[in-house]
Amino acid sequence: MSDKKSLSPEHLEYPERHYGMDHRHYDWEMLTEREPVQWQQGDLALWVNVNLQFFPLNQRGTPFPPPGGMTMPYPDLRHFSLRDYGNRVGIYRILRALDQYGVKPTFAVNGELAQRTPYLMQLLRERGDELIAHGWNMDCPHYGGQPRDEEAQLIRRTIDTLQEASGQAVRGWLSPGKVHSENTPALLAEHGIQYFCDWVNDDMPYRFRSDSGDLWAMPLSTELEDQFILRNNLHSETSYAEQVEDACRFLLAEARQQGGRILALNIHPWMLGQPHRIAYFERVLEFITAQEGVFSASAGALLKQCEQSISTPA
Repeated sequence: MSDKKSLSPEHLEYPERHYGMDHRHYDWEMLTEREPVQWQQGDLALWVNVNLQFFPLNQRGTPFPPPGGMTMPYPDLRHFSLRDYGNRVGIYRILRALDQYGVKPTFAVNGELAQRTPYLMQLLRERGDELIAHGWNMDCPHYGGQPRDEEAQLIRRTIDTLQEASGQAVRGWLSPGKVHSENTPALLAEHGIQYFCDWVNDDMPYRFRSDSGDLWAMPLSTELEDQFILRNNLHSETSYAEQVEDACRFLLAEARQQGGRILALNIHPWMLGQPHRIAYFERVLEFITAQEGVFSASAGALLKQCEQSISTPA
């Protein structure tokens, strides 16, 4: 006879255990079972999120190195200057491509970058595109166990800096590396943020609860992100374009049958703004915008349409 004891009942008890997910941030609903969203302009919405980031040369990497950050001993000038290339050169190629195909972008901006690059902020002010907060810099993550007051200060500093530099109200948030703590959603709600883009478990926005009020989760695909495909998976630029085009075809067909969908492209000027890659980004935009039923809009504009279209509360 085995002398091993069975687990006591308390090992099988969990106060948040319930149908769907073991938390109460949102109700469990399959996308196909939700009330369909009907876009005003077409079937498939294109959301292009352009990341404008600052990676410190003296990276701390606490409690983990930032995705896309320095990889060599200090001073890692090779990678530091490559990231800076996107804000000096690559961004202008990205903007030309977006304007050529009539695509309305959203810009996720680090607070410290806004402080360090007034020329970029002046350009964005003149364009009038929507800005969302992207944390203070890429080496200031929001993470589990982080002191709440410390995180609140980072959020407040980031939002205040961006609003002052841009002259517009900041209502969206994308955490550096899409990482956040158990306190992040509540702190965002406390600071007037209406939606955040860290959770990638859907193709459409959904309501998200926090202890300080409700937000919206705006899923920003990691699978179609340039850095994920090119840098992490080491796929070719041709493969990047093919994957985005495949996603566009599928989502457009699905939208025509089941209701509106969003094709979310998260891009980085220090990657796609390179001279050997920009043509592939242009190829993607040309393909997408040529499809009947596709339109482009900012994240905030899409969320506003979702709120108007969805009548059943979560």
